[in-house]
Amino acid sequence: MKRQYRIRKNEHFQAIRRNGRSYSDRYLVLCVVPNGLDYHRFGFSVSNRIGNAVTRNRIKRRLREAIRLRMPTIETGWDVVFIARRPIRSADYQQMDAACARLLRRAHLLSDPIAPDPVVTQSPALPSGKPREKRESHE
Repeated sequence: MKRQYRIRKNEHFQAIRRNGRSYSDRYLVLCVVPNGLDYHRFGFSVSNRIGNAVTRNRIKRRLREAIRLRMPTIETGWDVVFIARRPIRSADYQQMDAACARLLRRAHLLSDPIAPDPVVTQSPALPSGKPREKRESHE
């Protein structure tokens, strides 16, 4: 996600949480506030209570990817913060993506709310969708 689309400073997160409108579901809390710009900005907050650094970073990567795929359909002019809740630890990518879409629809931020959810048919790491073959060891 490009730098201009990111919320990074703690004071910005706090201001959005304090002044914004919030929506929640089992996995996420969504906080939104108008930003007066012609583009949107996103922030992702995953508390230490969710898990270790590996778990938290994996959750943030999955949420960023879900938003990246929906960027063209999200209304501009908003600062959006997603706050992860504890049950997200057991959620797979499809559940996280569905939660993001559900909350964005409730906040009226999807420009085409009837559009189908993007479906990932292949693994992003493997273009062919096939499992990797074992490498030969060089002994």
